[in-house]
Amino acid sequence: MKMPRRGCCSAAGDGDEGRSRLPPVRNPFVHEIRLSAPQKAKIAVMTVTLFPIRLLLAAFMMLLAWPIAFLAAWGRIEKEPDKPTNLWKKTLDFLLKVIMRAMWFAGGFHWMSIKGRRALPTEAPIITLAPHSSYFDAIPVTMTMASIVMKAESKDIPIWGTLIKYIQPVLVSRSDQHSRRKTVEEIKQRALSNGRWPQVMIFPEGTCTNRSCLITFKPGAFIPGVPVQPVILRYPNKMDTITWTWQGPGALKILWLTLCQLHNNVEMEFLPVYTPSEEERKNPILYANNVRRLMANALGVPVTDYTFEDCQIVMSESQLKLPLYTCLLEFAKLVRKLNLKPKQVEKELDELAESAKRERGKRITLEIFADYLKLPITDALTDIFALFDEIKDGTIDFREYVIALSVISRPSNTLETIKLSIKMYASAEQTIDDNDLACILKTALGVNKLDVSNLFEAIDITRRGKISYMDFYKFSCWNPDYAEDYLYPDQKMDFIDSMENQFAPTVNGFCTDFSPEDQEGEKEESILEKKLN
Repeated sequence: MKMPRRGCCSAAGDGDEGRSRLPPVRNPFVHEIRLSAPQKAKIAVMTVTLFPIRLLLAAFMMLLAWPIAFLAAWGRIEKEPDKPTNLWKKTLDFLLKVIMRAMWFAGGFHWMSIKGRRALPTEAPIITLAPHSSYFDAIPVTMTMASIVMKAESKDIPIWGTLIKYIQPVLVSRSDQHSRRKTVEEIKQRALSNGRWPQVMIFPEGTCTNRSCLITFKPGAFIPGVPVQPVILRYPNKMDTITWTWQGPGALKILWLTLCQLHNNVEMEFLPVYTPSEEERKNPILYANNVRRLMANALGVPVTDYTFEDCQIVMSESQLKLPLYTCLLEFAKLVRKLNLKPKQVEKELDELAESAKRERGKRITLEIFADYLKLPITDALTDIFALFDEIKDGTIDFREYVIALSVISRPSNTLETIKLSIKMYASAEQTIDDNDLACILKTALGVNKLDVSNLFEAIDITRRGKISYMDFYKFSCWNPDYAEDYLYPDQKMDFIDSMENQFAPTVNGFCTDFSPEDQEGEKEESILEKKLN
């Protein structure tokens, strides 16, 4: 699998002409913080001086806000908007905003730049905010006191739950299989309430990224078909300690490093209200893409077809930890364009593996590739083929495609992928040599260079120069961290840092996705629109 430009896969081969291609973009789910010696010394000093003071002050402000939020929400009926505010309610609202601003000030956010004008709820019932890159994105929530979409379980968290209830969130329940659709209906009801409900702030990306681009917007915020106000966030700091992605420093490390900075800047810009056309009202995905393009232009960043599902591939709990710059994200993005469903792919993997095994390593052309997949030759299929055409002769090893497909369709099941791979590469004795293992693991990790000599030697305890699947299986059981120990010994800390995020019980970010699962085509979107209307 080709990996030009720091390991980012190109969407097409060099020989492609006459068709435009999106340029490769930086992996949006990766963030690295490299500290110089002076920066490390500075943080060491701040850790024992400023950090504990800020942490205590921020915690105190949070505790101080709790009784005020409790009083402000007293007597409120959950499914009904607040009555016109009286002097008492306005006073509590003002006090709560002051306390929240003091909390962020204590955390080092001394300057908050606000550009543009916030629209009234009657003008734009929904606020779409991007890029979503950190839990510090709660800053605009506390500054606007807009409602957000959150999991129903959040309201039961001590102290935090009371603050959540105050902003009258739209709650999504895990236990209710129809909850996502009910959420869309509730947002639409609020949007059509003529300003009686507070605005709903939604992070349409659905997860945190490193702000290098805008990933695919989930359609949930756009299904109601009402005007939205796009809001963009910037953190113009010399050192980026804010970003919290799926691969990179964990939540606690981000908090520690941020509170150790003397100053932290944040900019929030309200863009003009976006009123959808009739076509956009009927097609939420079109609406979402057009708003995303508008926001990307304002930010000066590209858009990409990466989605939240892609970061699940990166952070899957598998023994093969994907490197920071893997080609598999590009591959997964292209596979989605073929409209291949994960469940469907899993059923067909064995059949594809048998076809690949019959080729015995013989390279195949694009026409044969399309015939095996039972698909017409399209731009998306051609782009996928180009990813595996390493020697640029118009042929590929079909086995590599099957391996990559197995990884993205079941990212947490490493052993099943290895078993399938060895089955395709194995000799009559059902064994493989070190070259075969190198081909398998390079493809499974989405890299073009990989030294597997140490790993192969560790597995081949009999020194036969070949191993079987059972040899690999037994070794992996005794050495579950073999990827870090044998394939990336010099990068072990990168994996350890990224693993901090795996233990988080929620999506990386605080605004849960509520887009109905069937929002994958215009036909289904139109059906949903009819139901909601």
